[in-house]
Amino acid sequence: MNKTASVVIIGGGISGCAIAYTLAKKGVKDIVVIERDYLSSGATGRCGAGVRMQWGTEMNCKLAKYSIEFFERANEELDYEYDIEFKQGGYLIVASTEKEVNQFKKNIALQNSLGIPSRLLTPKEAKEIVPHMDETKIIAATFNPKDGHLNPFHTTQAYANAAVRLGVEIMKYTTVTGINVENGKVVGVQTDKGYISTPVVVNAAGGYSQLIAKMVGIDLPVYSERHQILVTEPVAPMQGPMFMSFSLNIYCQQTPHGSFIMGRGDANEPRDLRITSSWHFMEEMAKTCTELLPPLKELRVVRQWSGLYNISPDRQPIYGPVKEVEGFYLACGFSGHGFMFGPVTGVVMAEAILGETPTIPVHMLDKDRFERGELLLEPSVV
Repeated sequence: MNKTASVVIIGGGISGCAIAYTLAKKGVKDIVVIERDYLSSGATGRCGAGVRMQWGTEMNCKLAKYSIEFFERANEELDYEYDIEFKQGGYLIVASTEKEVNQFKKNIALQNSLGIPSRLLTPKEAKEIVPHMDETKIIAATFNPKDGHLNPFHTTQAYANAAVRLGVEIMKYTTVTGINVENGKVVGVQTDKGYISTPVVVNAAGGYSQLIAKMVGIDLPVYSERHQILVTEPVAPMQGPMFMSFSLNIYCQQTPHGSFIMGRGDANEPRDLRITSSWHFMEEMAKTCTELLPPLKELRVVRQWSGLYNISPDRQPIYGPVKEVEGFYLACGFSGHGFMFGPVTGVVMAEAILGETPTIPVHMLDKDRFERGELLLEPSVV
């Protein structure tokens, strides 16, 4: 198989499918998405699928707000025959230290200035929103009712179906083996199913983005790290919002079908591509969860899985072209937040590729900001 494409996008998660859809909607023809497995098989399908506007940097607030506003109308805009299952039950983010409360106050001032309806709560007010929590473990909380949770498989499929209707070709179960560069310009992509001539390649490969960048001689300043998730048996609805704490290291959400899905970070995770599950995680997760949300101790665990966070030095995405290779673009380094930024990633990347005026200026999120020492550090991450 030898073919020609105007754009090749590597990665069939939400980022890759959203970029393909947005480019096609803008009239670009001959777009190819390459996915080495099935759609959403990487970080997209393995994430906790929560989406929030409650961030500590203006950039992340704007990116998240744009995406959530898209999710609100996605079924209609993407003409999806099923349902992306977007449930806006809010995010309750709890604080256990004074330092955290001070940061939350700054965050809320920023969020409110951008039209995000978050507010600071007392422990008693927080308990009214999540009645089964142990409010003695916290000293304050923030809540935004517009935050929520959706189905990552349906959301990505909705983008993929809409893209295919616009003429995009999606090559699943296809491995990229090399990217050809001549005179500093991208000229093609080698796969295990043949060669594709193209002047533009988008690296949306998530946890594997560093490997793809090396194919054009670029050493990306990112690393991949396993993050694990635990899922319980389904029970009747009892928790509307995502319950989250940065200092206590937990996020926990009840899904529409009744299961609780939860995760936590681990500073001791090795930086590699493993997606195995560990007993240590399950033990620590259960301990944290049952201390903060005591009734959950009665639930049985039915599943555990893991996925890769592709982490940048400032925990913010890397967007746009690279100066070293013409025609090579990056949409990676999302640091665990790629799914919730999917819609805006599609838009800003399409605009960058086409040279259009950006909806949200993201030029400061280029790869070279780390060399320049212009990091945009995000304080509000698990």
